[in-house]
Amino acid sequence: MPREPITLARLKLAHLPTQLEAAPGLGAAIGCPGLLLKREDLSGLGLGGNKPRQLEVLLAEAKAAGADTIVTTAGAQSNFCRATAAACAVLGWRCVLLLRGDGTAEPLGNLLLDRLFGAEIYWIDTTDPYADAVQERLDALEQAARDAGRRPWQIRLPGRTGALAAAAAVSLADELAAQCAEPPASSASPPAPASRRPACSPASPPRASRRRCWRSPSSSPESFIRPLILRRAEETAALLGLEARIDPSRLVVDDRFIAPGYGLSSPASLQALALAGRAGGLVLDPAYTAKALAGLIGRLGEGSIEAGAGVVFVHTGGAPGLFAQSAAIARSLGNSAFS
Repeated sequence: MPREPITLARLKLAHLPTQLEAAPGLGAAIGCPGLLLKREDLSGLGLGGNKPRQLEVLLAEAKAAGADTIVTTAGAQSNFCRATAAACAVLGWRCVLLLRGDGTAEPLGNLLLDRLFGAEIYWIDTTDPYADAVQERLDALEQAARDAGRRPWQIRLPGRTGALAAAAAVSLADELAAQCAEPPASSASPPAPASRRPACSPASPPRASRRRCWRSPSSSPESFIRPLILRRAEETAALLGLEARIDPSRLVVDDRFIAPGYGLSSPASLQALALAGRAGGLVLDPAYTAKALAGLIGRLGEGSIEAGAGVVFVHTGGAPGLFAQSAAIARSLGNSAFS
């Protein structure tokens, strides 16, 4: 007998559901007249993005465990750390951030907001999010908080909380299914997901889509990220009590848009950022959402996504990252086709 899906506990931190809207100007500019935007950037909580959706579930688990302190880690311009710091400020909790770097980064963008929201910031001099030293230092910070009489809860997305964060994001697919008329023909996740769609149908089970998923990673090559995505999908299905099977043939990982690497802009992303601003009034992050749009533009140009197909681009936010790279962006705007 089929099991009932599990409903995750959530805190109310974000403005959900986020809206779905037409983007005729940007769609015309990139040769995709049916373009729609899923506005995760308008989710609220510390300048929004897709992270508040995850944090509603992650912090509900922490609250149930009696936590009053969150200990987590990521890069210096992490959208997740910024949203976590904002959520802790709302909840009246302490936020301890272990950021990758040597501690000399200017307090710009997300790093400035981390400080504004009252986070305790520590540094570890590595660029590898999976380094053993990161986990060791994170554990030490958690123990230090416990020794100080606090009740810490550790969140590390590459670790044990990854599946829970992924499960929290399933609600985005549920929203899309309710907001459109037919199931999306495919789903693309650059890191900002985009879904090819003649629209989606509430009558179709939103968590059991048989559509193709395209992902363009922002840091790791296909050989690393593809097995991780498939494993995380299986873990998520198990966590939610779903009996849906994961078909690996429906996952396409395109790592051509990574360069020059994690957290860094590229010429293509800066061009896409300018195009989104001037043709759509959108603010993109040069290292993440702008790379996502660059990937979508590239696939439209080569014909692997048909120009006549409807597309949902999930704008996952990241606006503070724009200001962390303002000098490079200003230079690129001076040479853009619109100047």
